[in-house]
Amino acid sequence: MGCVPSTNLSDSRVICHSSSESEECNSPHQTNTTMSQQQQGNPVPGLFIKCYNTSTYEGRTNSSKKNKKENSQSMEAEVETSRSSVKASITDVQFGPMRLRRDQLQVLLVFAEDDDQSNGFHWACEKAGFRCNIARTPKSALESFLDKHHDIIIIDHRHSRYFDAEALCRSIRTTKPSENTVIVGVVQRHADREESSILPLISAGFSRRYVENSSRMACYNELIQLEFGQVQAQFKLRACNSLFAALEKSQEAIEITSEDHVVQYVNPAFETMMGYQIGELIEKQLTEVPINEKKADFLETINSCIKIGKEWQGMYYAKKKNGDSIQQNVKILPVIGQGGKIRHYVSISRLCNDNNKAEKTCECIQAESQTDIQTCRQKDTRKGSLDVRSTTSRGSDGSSQRRRSSMARVHSMTIEAPITKVINIINAAQESSPMPVAEALDRALEILRTTELYSPQLGTKDEDPHTSDLVGGLMTDGLRRLSGNEYILSAKQTHQVAGSLSSPISLNDIPPRITEAMENEEQWDFDIFELEAATHKRPLVYLGLKIFARFGICEFLNCSESTLRSWLQVIEANYHSSNSYHNSTHSADVLHATAYFLSKEKVKQTLDPIDEVAALIAATVHDVDHPGRTNSFLCNAGSELAILYNDTAVLESHHAALAFQLTTRDGKCNIFKNMERNEYRTLRQVIIDMVLATEMTKHFEHVNKFVNSINKPLAALEENGNNGDGESIKTVLRSPENRILIKRMLIKCADISNPCRPIEQCIEWAGRISEEYFAQTDEERF
Repeated sequence: MGCVPSTNLSDSRVICHSSSESEECNSPHQTNTTMSQQQQGNPVPGLFIKCYNTSTYEGRTNSSKKNKKENSQSMEAEVETSRSSVKASITDVQFGPMRLRRDQLQVLLVFAEDDDQSNGFHWACEKAGFRCNIARTPKSALESFLDKHHDIIIIDHRHSRYFDAEALCRSIRTTKPSENTVIVGVVQRHADREESSILPLISAGFSRRYVENSSRMACYNELIQLEFGQVQAQFKLRACNSLFAALEKSQEAIEITSEDHVVQYVNPAFETMMGYQIGELIEKQLTEVPINEKKADFLETINSCIKIGKEWQGMYYAKKKNGDSIQQNVKILPVIGQGGKIRHYVSISRLCNDNNKAEKTCECIQAESQTDIQTCRQKDTRKGSLDVRSTTSRGSDGSSQRRRSSMARVHSMTIEAPITKVINIINAAQESSPMPVAEALDRALEILRTTELYSPQLGTKDEDPHTSDLVGGLMTDGLRRLSGNEYILSAKQTHQVAGSLSSPISLNDIPPRITEAMENEEQWDFDIFELEAATHKRPLVYLGLKIFARFGICEFLNCSESTLRSWLQVIEANYHSSNSYHNSTHSADVLHATAYFLSKEKVKQTLDPIDEVAALIAATVHDVDHPGRTNSFLCNAGSELAILYNDTAVLESHHAALAFQLTTRDGKCNIFKNMERNEYRTLRQVIIDMVLATEMTKHFEHVNKFVNSINKPLAALEENGNNGDGESIKTVLRSPENRILIKRMLIKCADISNPCRPIEQCIEWAGRISEEYFAQTDEERF
């Protein structure tokens, strides 16, 4: 049975067929099942498993066996003969100078039911020697594709009652592995209708259309055409990833332009050498890039050479983005393309001035200095400084080794202009400087390795700590980036208080534009971004005044409206406007969602007035002083916040603690100062619990508790016919434990409600949070 392929049943309702060839078997593409007799007796519900005879591929009915046997044998003989002529070219594929080895092709058939068409493609897969999987549902098809990464997917587009073929194709195309997959749509044959357009299929992501034809040979011919056509082309395109990886990591500057000298690609080495940012040069003509005007005749000579298809190599002076002139050793290669014409120019260049001597020296000693390089990388985060006077007493051997280590560190850095020029100057100066000067320059290089070159730093004055704290607070925003990927929160932050801010206007004196922006604040489709624009990115104060007045917060807290205004202003001032997502607009959005949920009748019946007050205050302060970085980032960076809160709910603990610090430090904004002590303690406990509930690491814990303690008991009451029994429902919802869960779930739903907003707002929020996460990932690379 070694030559017999097997049919395997996966957990996701996918039938997997594999075929193997043997010299001792006359029918190399036969099919059999590997399931035991017990499994065959108990098939999976809803899934029909095909079983094939081991002698030939046949239909299910006895009548079709007799009619097809003769045709099947003749087609098999023809296929085996034609297949043997191209078999040698299947394994190895030539792609330019590259020789690629291709694995056995994998085909996924997506048919809701077995019919002649699916059987024809399955027979063709076996005869072609392809591995074949069959999926019955879109879900199982997607799961199978993500697991196997098929080369060809054939989707049944004939019967929309089973599944939406175009929606399935779009779902597959959203995945990364589908980039080089060929997707074929099988459509119905309509002899009495006019030919339909294929544009809907193309827009859905299909690569090809196959008009319904259950002939085995037609199915086989289709697969062979795909194999040596689109599949082979996609296979070559996949190989381009390795070429681009080599270009990206190359230390030589590489530039590719079109025949019209429009820049199509530059690698990072080119961007660094010329002082450009990532993607800044793409689609620009070389005439838009600074060149040395004195060498215009020289450039004409180069163009006359490469335009006739000849390679040019020589010395070339180019101008960087900042206007500095650099000397390069350049090789320009014309690339012949379609029609025998030049379609691209490839330029390979390296710096060749005297300042490049340090780089060459570093390359020579790189193998000898691996230990030193690793040591230097581990010392990136050190805060101590090198005493230049102490270095003069070291031996010459140690100083020489340190100088070599310094050059190795410089070589390992990726620094863009204009710092690159400074590094080269220092390297050149070190070559001819005495040892004390060289050691001092080495210290300068260590300083230049930091990423905050222009961030002011205040020296500690032990004799005047108050002045240091005051000036330091003005110079920093509390959370500042230091070298070594380390976040440090200032020990004594100078958060803004009410006295330092201009008094906000009264609720009755709000400008008409802001009043108009808040007209529908009780509706779910309220546009927070319109209010953000009207208030110049200060929506929290105005929206907070209106919502808090609607819920009677001042009456409950026994505080004046001016105290509430001052408190809202202090809280909003401590949200970072530089954050694209976690700013006061996000806080105002969560406050609005919280107020919307609290206005629902069932929530009103469940929560007490003190719960409503706590929920609105928690929503207001839940992300105060958010640095725009995640808890994991702060813990991995070793920030003082992470150390203070033991890597547990770092930001959420900080938000809650800082909110009460800002509130109670000044009587002008202390909204709790007139509360009775026990009532304040209860309110404080509820606020802290709700803020801590926004931590995502315990998301599923809160959800599971909510489902088991509230959803399931309510569903059980409904099943038992107690749907109208208000007392039973009230007993479930009003228990102290369940009220805590409801408040946690309320603020969690408000915090992540962006996807449920109108589509325009949802898209805006998605862009903002993506930008904030991208900023963090950019920082994590350093």
